[in-house]
Amino acid sequence: MTILEQVQEVLVWCTVINYVVLIVWFAVFIGAHDWLYQLHHRWFHLSTEHFDAVHYAGMAVYKIGILIFNLVPMVACFLIS
Repeated sequence: MTILEQVQEVLVWCTVINYVVLIVWFAVFIGAHDWLYQLHHRWFHLSTEHFDAVHYAGMAVYKIGILIFNLVPMVACFLIS
């Protein structure tokens, strides 16, 4: 197994793991929204709208990070191999 193949395998697993984290975050946010809001409301006194905006922005930044740091390098490695 070459170094490029090892890098490809690591990037594939990193991408899968990060997307699973993103999906779990979204599922908990949708499925347990009220519980999650009450949990965070103890520390941060945010309105529901602001709480939702913060989480959606966080998910968007996380997804962009996955694309930039995992998916694009993985595709580049597959293209040069």
